[in-house]
Amino acid sequence: MQTKDILAEKGTRVITIKETLLLVDVVSMLITNKIGSVMVVNDHNEVIGLVAPIDVLKAIHHHPEYLTTITVSEIMTRDIIVVNPEDDVDRLMTIMTEKRIRHLPVIDKGDLVGLVSIGDVVKAKTTVYDVEISYLTDYIEGKYPG
Repeated sequence: MQTKDILAEKGTRVITIKETLLLVDVVSMLITNKIGSVMVVNDHNEVIGLVAPIDVLKAIHHHPEYLTTITVSEIMTRDIIVVNPEDDVDRLMTIMTEKRIRHLPVIDKGDLVGLVSIGDVVKAKTTVYDVEISYLTDYIEGKYPG
């Protein structure tokens, strides 16, 4: 299974924000949309960062007195890892495990085409296993003609 298969199942909607947005507004977006991260884009709609709950918590921990004035540009993760639609589920899982990240933006020909979460990857991997188990069970039970 590839990244594009995951996106075909879950959809390609990605919430994006500008780096001038306030932290309190980002928190509201995360809660309202029930999502685990938002992508930060520039005026040309190019991905320049990501804001996840850990970024929010770090900002609160380091600067609680500035909560209402901190902007996305001050807290976002700039050095993000991206994947492409052709990457397979095992590669996604390896990246997420080794880098300890929960979300991977999907970039195709320079454009943001989706966002894959660890939950999406686990679900996809489980689906692959379910299919393999079904085929093996059918084989063992002699359901294949031959």
